[in-house]
Amino acid sequence: MEFFIEYGMFLAKVATMVVAIAIVIGIIASSGNRGKKSGKKGSIRVTQVNDHIEEMRDSLREGVLEPEELKLLDKVEKKQHKAELKARKAQLKKEAKSTDQDSADKTEPERKKRVYVLGFKGNVSADAVESLREEITAILSLATPQDEVILNLESPGGMVHSYGLASSQLLRIKNQKIPLTICVDRVAASGGYMMACLADRLVAAPFAIIGSIGVLVQLPNFHRVLKKNDVDYEIISAGEFKRTLTTFGEITQKGKDKVQEDVETIHDIFKKWVKDHRPSVDIDKIATGETWVAMQAKERYMVDDIRTSDECILSACESADVFEVEFEL
Repeated sequence: MEFFIEYGMFLAKVATMVVAIAIVIGIIASSGNRGKKSGKKGSIRVTQVNDHIEEMRDSLREGVLEPEELKLLDKVEKKQHKAELKARKAQLKKEAKSTDQDSADKTEPERKKRVYVLGFKGNVSADAVESLREEITAILSLATPQDEVILNLESPGGMVHSYGLASSQLLRIKNQKIPLTICVDRVAASGGYMMACLADRLVAAPFAIIGSIGVLVQLPNFHRVLKKNDVDYEIISAGEFKRTLTTFGEITQKGKDKVQEDVETIHDIFKKWVKDHRPSVDIDKIATGETWVAMQAKERYMVDDIRTSDECILSACESADVFEVEFEL
């Protein structure tokens, strides 16, 4: 009898566990469906760079300074922090009083400058533009002309239309009159420079690669291989220049001439783009497809200053609240 009782209790426990697991799975599935229905693409992650730098500084201090020095520094910084809080409270009271004024008399409340730091690491198809557009949309919902955007840019270039879209995203910042600083630590060439030249201030590390203002079309052609092996390759199209150069079709002089014409047209547009946004350059001398290290590029007015992105960000932290903004899927 005891055996049956214990066995029944065991079955009851198992049944309870099965029901509990089913409920948990149902909740997870329901949450997943709600997430899909909401259509949420991703989220914005914000990191205050000032705090990160202070944490690293504090860690170094603890390992290097004597306890008496640490105590003295801590006392001084607490006093300074208290004074800043007092000043901020006074400013908030002033802003609260200003809300009673007519809207025509209102001015933008005074506050500390904010600097938003973005990153763009480009490949041939400029895939990073998908995150960049979300980050810029978020920033433009809050930033004002008293703020600044710093973009850490690294790209050897790629497809014209892809980098055209990426450049257009940066134009959104400029259209809102928000200062744009672009930092190049390694390379901004071709489409990368198409983006970089939009900066109000273009900064590059001494040996960063800058330039390559040119256009390139290249593809292998296997027509003679197919012909040698009696393999036919047919293209049916409408429009004289719907297809010019292809991988398997016969290359004709007429097709080559058309592609050359298209390449030169795009190059002219590229040159005009650079000249419009960096009027100080001698466009005919720099639009040769060549690249230069940043120190040489500065002599050609292609960059404004020789500095690393680290120097720019540290400098910004001295007078502004600096935030790194990243879009995460």
